Amino acid sequence: MTTTVPPHWDVSELFPSLDSREFALATEQLTADLSRLLALYDRHDVHAGPRHEPSDVEVAAFEEVLAATNAFQEEIRPLTAYLHALVTTDAADDAAAAWTARIQAELAELRRLRARFDGWVGALGPESLATRSHAAAEHTHALRRAEQSAGHLMSEVEEGLFADLTLTGAVAWNRLHGEMTARLAARVELPGAGSKELPMTVVRGMANDPDPAVRRAAFTAELAAWKTVEVPLAAALNAIKGEANAVARRRGWADSLEPALHANNVERGALEAMQEAMVTSFPDFRRYLKAKAALLGHPPGAGLPWCDLSAPVGRGEAIDWEAAVSAVSGAFSSYSPQLASVVSRAVAGRWIDGEPRMGKQGGAFCMSVGGDASRVLLNFDRSFNGVQTLAHELGHAYHNTTLAGRTPLQRQLPMALAETASIFCETIMVTSGLAAATGDERLVLLDVDLEGACQVVVDIHSRFLFEREVFDRRARTTLSPGELCQLMIDAQRETYGDGLQADTEHPYMWAVKPHYYSTAYYNWPYAFGLLFGIGLFARYQEDPDRFRGGYDEMLSSAGMASAAELGNRFGIDVSSGEFWTASLDVVRSRIDEFVTLAAGSALARHGESAEGR
Repeated sequence: MTTTVPPHWDVSELFPSLDSREFALATEQLTADLSRLLALYDRHDVHAGPRHEPSDVEVAAFEEVLAATNAFQEEIRPLTAYLHALVTTDAADDAAAAWTARIQAELAELRRLRARFDGWVGALGPESLATRSHAAAEHTHALRRAEQSAGHLMSEVEEGLFADLTLTGAVAWNRLHGEMTARLAARVELPGAGSKELPMTVVRGMANDPDPAVRRAAFTAELAAWKTVEVPLAAALNAIKGEANAVARRRGWADSLEPALHANNVERGALEAMQEAMVTSFPDFRRYLKAKAALLGHPPGAGLPWCDLSAPVGRGEAIDWEAAVSAVSGAFSSYSPQLASVVSRAVAGRWIDGEPRMGKQGGAFCMSVGGDASRVLLNFDRSFNGVQTLAHELGHAYHNTTLAGRTPLQRQLPMALAETASIFCETIMVTSGLAAATGDERLVLLDVDLEGACQVVVDIHSRFLFEREVFDRRARTTLSPGELCQLMIDAQRETYGDGLQADTEHPYMWAVKPHYYSTAYYNWPYAFGLLFGIGLFARYQEDPDRFRGGYDEMLSSAGMASAAELGNRFGIDVSSGEFWTASLDVVRSRIDEFVTLAAGSALARHGESAEGR
């Protein structure tokens, strides 16, 4: 049976409903257990203090506190995941939104306890604890990071106040962005079909439509819709970045980027080496963009207009949901049966919510919901890009299966490493497809791969430049919607260069991307993940059996070591510009092939006729 509509996920195994006895008991249990955890912290005097060698009593207390903290975080995971699943798929679910706000308010206490825990570890010393406690030794990396965080804590009173105020600050502004964008619609003047008001998720999906007139109409409508909400979204962005600046300053960080580097467990030198290699690759990506522009019928040597960045080359046939699932499953099977099994589990267990619709948030994500199970949100648009996104998010789901045996503190993944499995799975998809493709079919697959790489290398660097400038300016003043738009245009021009047609940029990408409203500098770790994943895939191709033997263990320990330490297991030096250049050389070779194939392809003539309609 053909499935034309992507599925909705099933979260009833977490809780039958918000009105169910199970949900009521879980929320009551959360309140009671949080009170007990707070009492435990008080009883053992978990606070920052002067560095000293811990006594036997303190070591025993640490083990009790560590176990209780992990147990509580494990307990709340299904509850918070259930509520997140509801609010991200239905912005009109007021009951779920109210419960989310209530639980977030209660869990502000947990953030206060985390600050106390970090300060306590700093006083006791992670190395001393690890030599005298097996439980501490198993959490050595987390404890070392806690010690580093302890050096950037405000006073305990200030940390507690911040935990309370952020609920009506950044958390509330982030929720505003999510609710407004989920409810946002755009009126599109579709050629031959008249005017239609459509959800923003559907309108943005039209960027993959094979008809250039549809793409242009959707892009025009999208920009007009974002303009209607630019004032509140600019207010949200100003508030969130202003709060982040103030807290970073009070915690003694050198700049707004330093906390993000710490959170991602990446040295500044490694980031700079990667970004230098990325910038050096921009002329190659511009060659790709111009070659694609020619395929789509634009003048020779011209860049792409923004509305055509995601345009399919060739006929761009729509891909049915079942065909997408089958393609991902087949590609994953080429690596291992274990990887392929996550696809069948996700489908059979109804882990995936794939249909774009009004009230559903845009983008895609995967979240762990307890044990080794996940839930995956997509806005599947029946394009090759949509298939790649499915593979990407199921890569996260596979990563979650390898983390199931770890404690919550051991599972805290930095973004730079959280993208490893997802990017690796995308690479498997591309490699599997290219192995069987020839001629114009190969050109189409190369375009899908390079479009994604261009987004992760070129566009994400533009986002980094934009966010850095916003942080710098926000330290002095607030920014108007017009200023935010101009900063975004400037960043896109600096990175895309003449690969993008002048005056066709997307000035509202600061409103589109939810990342700006959550974690600071959220975007560059995707580039790290792409290039790290390509480097890992090269090691896999050199010795598949040996690689498989260590890969799952690396994924399982991604929250227990730095990026440098994990890379060393496979002979990767993330501080070396040579490594990042070598990964980008893989992309360059695909650009070279794409340009060559495009020059002699019959698809160029199809592109000319399409643009002429």
